[in-house]
Amino acid sequence: MVAKPRADELGLAAVAKLAGVSTATVSNTLNRPQMVTPTTQARVHAAIEELQFVPNRSASALRNGTGHLIGLIVPEIVNPFYSAIAKAAGDAARESGYVMALCVSDDDPDVELEHIKMLAEQRAAGAIVVPLAADVSRLARLRLVGAHPVLVDREWPVDDGCSVAIDDERGGYLALEHLVRTTEGLIAIINGPTDIPQCVEREKGARAALDALDIPQSRLLSFEVPEMTIEQGTAAAEALASRGIVGVFGTNDQLAVGAIRGLGQAGLSVPGDVAVVGYGDLALAAESLTPLTTIRQPKDVLGRAAVELLLNEIEAAGDHRHEARLLEPSLVLRSSAP
Repeated sequence: MVAKPRADELGLAAVAKLAGVSTATVSNTLNRPQMVTPTTQARVHAAIEELQFVPNRSASALRNGTGHLIGLIVPEIVNPFYSAIAKAAGDAARESGYVMALCVSDDDPDVELEHIKMLAEQRAAGAIVVPLAADVSRLARLRLVGAHPVLVDREWPVDDGCSVAIDDERGGYLALEHLVRTTEGLIAIINGPTDIPQCVEREKGARAALDALDIPQSRLLSFEVPEMTIEQGTAAAEALASRGIVGVFGTNDQLAVGAIRGLGQAGLSVPGDVAVVGYGDLALAAESLTPLTTIRQPKDVLGRAAVELLLNEIEAAGDHRHEARLLEPSLVLRSSAP
């Protein structure tokens, strides 16, 4: 018995007939457009629209060993930093003809691993990952099935894969440099746990600024909190208010906004008594009752750069050199530390 043609094969034939081309040209237009002239692509897409033909991408992926699915794994989505990255990466993927699956690990390594396994089972073309831990060996599961991982907000050796991150040490430097140049006295850094690499880098940059300006390290008081939230920033500032501080560097905007609240509750004004600098330039920084001076992270650039690196690797067909991009932060001046 001769097998019946699949519905998608019948569709390709109908599109080819209407466009006046071969079915191979229709297939190339959908899967390898670089092989088809723009004029012919336009005719094929016009026929697709007229017939309302829906290409079977999963069948194409099975035949060719490649797919148009990429994953994005982030620790949480309520954090505006990650949601901004997701929006930019999703837009860039769609513009390039890829579908992005958003996976949220909920700060749980086991959930993160489940997402990695799922993307491998679905034969995703690649995955953009904001990893929870410094050990990213679990990403090898993706490479076993030909998928390409790219790290975001974390660097790894360039021989291991592509990555794009913010220069957090530079950001910490800019924050402290501004505070020591505009205040005289004790400055507190309200920082997250030291097992978060970004927290370590931001404090490292802050202390480097003191060294560069020949200021004693004793002028910087480090205060660690278990979570980088507004509530923790408020509690930390209330605890620090009696220490005679003249400046606060919150290593994310949530901590800094909380610090402004806590200082106010302790009877101190911002910036009159204490100057406050945050990190991230989230929407809440500009919308705070006292608009927050902060370190801007180019979140849109970060998300789009991750997709660019991933697609470069996917489309390189083995002839690819990994790249580590480090994006530059900048200081944004507002009322909390003019």
